[in-house]
Amino acid sequence: MEPKNIVITGGTGFIGSALCSELLKQGHFISIVTRSPDKYSKEQSKNLKYISWDDNLSGAMAESDVVINLVGESLFGKRWTESVKKSIYNSRIESTKQLVTAMKEAGSKPELFISASAVGIYGDNGDKLLDESSSLGDDFLAHVCKDWEEESRKAEDLGIRVVNPRIGIVLEKNGGFLQIMKLPFLFFVGGPIGDGKQFLPWIHMDDLVRALIYPIDEKELTGAYNVCSPEPEPMNRVADALGNVLNRPSFFRVPEFVMRTLLGEAAEPTLSSLNVQPKVLQISGFEFKFEDLEEALADIF
Repeated sequence: MEPKNIVITGGTGFIGSALCSELLKQGHFISIVTRSPDKYSKEQSKNLKYISWDDNLSGAMAESDVVINLVGESLFGKRWTESVKKSIYNSRIESTKQLVTAMKEAGSKPELFISASAVGIYGDNGDKLLDESSSLGDDFLAHVCKDWEEESRKAEDLGIRVVNPRIGIVLEKNGGFLQIMKLPFLFFVGGPIGDGKQFLPWIHMDDLVRALIYPIDEKELTGAYNVCSPEPEPMNRVADALGNVLNRPSFFRVPEFVMRTLLGEAAEPTLSSLNVQPKVLQISGFEFKFEDLEEALADIF
């Protein structure tokens, strides 16, 4: 792949850190937009720099080939009060709006805008098979994702190709879903969450990073595409596989009412059932390294 100038938001986060590491290995030039660029001054190099949201964003856009938007407050770890929900929403929609405005003001435009979304856009659907043509949900997360995608697509009016990777449950050792899920197992009290029948649209971090980069070369890819393994698994199977890999039992179920009591509406991402297929990626020829859940977990641990 020819080296590109790439602007990334959320580049210091859980997903962004892995993505930036791979892009730097491939020889690209990265500019990470962050609230605190001074914090990372020692990490700057020929291929990597940190810029502020308050800097000349339109200038950064004019020099970029690709913009990747991953910014957004975490959905996990706290109850969704009205102020938290507002923060979750604004962290995604307002930042995306700011990026599109900067592209509009730029003398030269980037070729591609990769703006993240999530499989939560489909809402809870039981065991119904879902792909990119499926109807969208009507809960809080679905509305956030719909508005997030809609805001990003305004860049199409500027002649910029826009893609929206709808990201599933990311599997990686030091963060995200597994950081929460593995702890009880380490103390021999692990098990499924909820009734265990809900489908989890999981994705290994390596495949996620490759899928995020994929549209740079795959120039026909446009619009939304699901980023999850072709083999989503029920929570019962996820818990069993994690127990097998960690050599721990998996029979201490966390009932749904406990999750809802502890987290309220914030329990939805874990309790919702999303039997999602990455149809667009499959049709375009993308090859997953990890389609089997237990192999993915064994690689991680």
